[in-house]
Amino acid sequence: MTLSEWLIVFLLIQVVHFFGTWKLYQKAGRKSWEAAVPVYNAFILMKIINRPWWWIFLLFIPVVNLIMFPVIWVETLRSFGKNSNLDTLLAVVTFGLIIYYFNYTQDLQYVENRSLHPKNAAADFISSILFAIVVATTVHTYVMQPFTIPTSSLEKSLLIGDFLFVSKFHYGARTPTTAVALPMVHDSIPFVKTKSYLSWPQLPSFRFPGFEKIERNEIVVFNWPTDTVYQFRDASGRRVDKPLDKKSNYVKRCVGIAGDTLQIKDRVVYINGAKLGMHDRQKLQFFYSVETKDNSISDIIRDYGITEVQEFYTIPRKYWDIQSINIYLTNGANSAKLTEVFKDSTTVTVKGYLTQEYFNKLEMNISYKHANLNLTNELAEQLKKDSRIKKIDFIENENTKTIFPHNQEWSNDNMGPIYIPKAGSTVALNLETLPFYKAIITDYEKNELQVDGDTILINGKVVQSYTFKMDYYWMMGDNRHNSEDSRYWGFVPQDHIVGKPVFIWLSLDQNVPWSKFFDKVRWDRMFTTVHGEGEPVSYFIYFVILVAGWYIFDFFRKRKQKKNA
Repeated sequence: MTLSEWLIVFLLIQVVHFFGTWKLYQKAGRKSWEAAVPVYNAFILMKIINRPWWWIFLLFIPVVNLIMFPVIWVETLRSFGKNSNLDTLLAVVTFGLIIYYFNYTQDLQYVENRSLHPKNAAADFISSILFAIVVATTVHTYVMQPFTIPTSSLEKSLLIGDFLFVSKFHYGARTPTTAVALPMVHDSIPFVKTKSYLSWPQLPSFRFPGFEKIERNEIVVFNWPTDTVYQFRDASGRRVDKPLDKKSNYVKRCVGIAGDTLQIKDRVVYINGAKLGMHDRQKLQFFYSVETKDNSISDIIRDYGITEVQEFYTIPRKYWDIQSINIYLTNGANSAKLTEVFKDSTTVTVKGYLTQEYFNKLEMNISYKHANLNLTNELAEQLKKDSRIKKIDFIENENTKTIFPHNQEWSNDNMGPIYIPKAGSTVALNLETLPFYKAIITDYEKNELQVDGDTILINGKVVQSYTFKMDYYWMMGDNRHNSEDSRYWGFVPQDHIVGKPVFIWLSLDQNVPWSKFFDKVRWDRMFTTVHGEGEPVSYFIYFVILVAGWYIFDFFRKRKQKKNA
C-alpha cells in the first residue's frame, strides 16, 4: 500500500472510532468532538481508561499494536463497568465493535477511579505476559535482535552455531513493513515451520537516524535481496517471495560501500584501485586440492581440525571403462556429474556429485588419498611442510555466467570492475551497463523498465542515464569458495540493512551431541565481541559475576523490606 492509501485507512479508522465512542467520551466528562481528532483522541482515551499517555506510541508500532488494540478495547469497556469474562471475550472476537452496541443501546456509567489491579491470578498472569511481549517485541524491532549463524560463510570470524545479538540502532532501526505478524519471530513459526505473517497489508517503511555508517570490512546482517530461500540447505530450489522485512537474514562482511569501484583480481579485493586491507580478526579461506603420499587424508583432516571437505571417490576401472556408464556419470544425468582426476591400473579417482544408488551399485569408495580442503592461507602453508603431503594446489575457479551480472564470464576469484551505486550518483545506461543495474531500477527502486532494441525506457521515457535513489553495498563472506554473496546476486540496498552484530552470547558446536554438553558449548566464545581488535576475549565470567551480584543484592533487599514491613 502507498502512503496515500495508508492515510485513507488511518482516517477511516478515526471515523470508525468516533462513531463508536463519542457517547462514551461524553459519559466520561469529555467533549464528543474530542473522539474525532486523530492522535488527540488517543491521548484523551488514555485519560479516560486511566492508562499512561505513552501507550499512544505503542498503538503506532506494527505488530505491537496488534496486541495493544484488544487491550484498549477491553480497558475501554472496563472503564464503563463491563468487567465480565463475556464482555472481555466479546471485545476481542468482535474486534472492538461490541463497543458500538454499548455506545448506542445502554446507559453506561463511567467508573472514574476504577482499580487497575488484576482481579485474579489468571488475569495477573495474562497481563504480565502481554506486557512482556510488548516490551520484548519493541526491543526486538528497534533495539537488539538475536540472530543465529546458519552457514559457514564467515568461518573463523563467526562460526556455525554462534548466537549473536544484532544492534538495530547502530545503523538506524527500520520500521516494519509487515503489519500483521507474530511477535518476536522472523518468517516462520518455530517447530511448526509455517508462515508467521500475512503478506498484506504492507506498510511504508523508513529508517531512524543511526549513529554509525557502514564501514568497509564490518560484518553486517541484512535481508537477502534476491527474493529468498525456502529453507537453508533445501536442495529443491524452491523460492518464496517475501515482504522486505521477512526476507531471509544473511550475515556477511561489507567489502564495498556506496560510491566505491570494486574489482577482484586473483582472489584479492581492490577498492578504487587500491588493495583492500583485512580486519584484524579476518581470516580468508579457499579450497585447495590435496594429495597425500599414502592413504592419510583422514588423518590430515583430523589433526588440523579441518571442517569443510569435498571428498573424492574411487571407481573400479571395470565400471568406468564401460562407455554407457562413463557417459551417464559425466553428463549430469540424474544429478550424477563426476570429473575424472586421474586413473591407475585398477581405479579411477573422481570428484563431484553423484547419487547414493550409484555409489553403491558401482562399488565406489571414498578416496583416502585425495580431497579438496577448505583452508586459510596460513594453514595451507603448514600443510605444505607436512611430510605426509605429496601435493597441494590452489583450486582456480572457472569463469562462468553464474557470476554477477550474469552476462559475461567472470569467476568468484576474478571479476570487475563494478561501480557500487551511491544515492544521487548517475551512471550511463546502455545495453552493456544495464545488466549491472537492472535489479536496482526495477526491483529495489520500483521503476518500469522496457528495452526496445538499443533503446532503454524507464517509466515510458527514453533514457541514456540513471540516477540512484539509495545507497548500495557489496557483501562477501570470508569463506570465499563457500559463500553465496554479492558475487552471485549483486548489490545490497540500504533499505535491506538489518543491523550490526555486536557480541556472541552463546556458541554451540554443531558436530558435538547434546549428551556432551560441556564440550558442545564453546565457552571461550561466549560473550565475546564481534568487531573488536586482536584475539576475541570472553566476558562470560564477568556476566556471571554481575548476575550473581544482582541476585545477592535482590535477596538482601527483599529481606530488608520484609523485616521493615
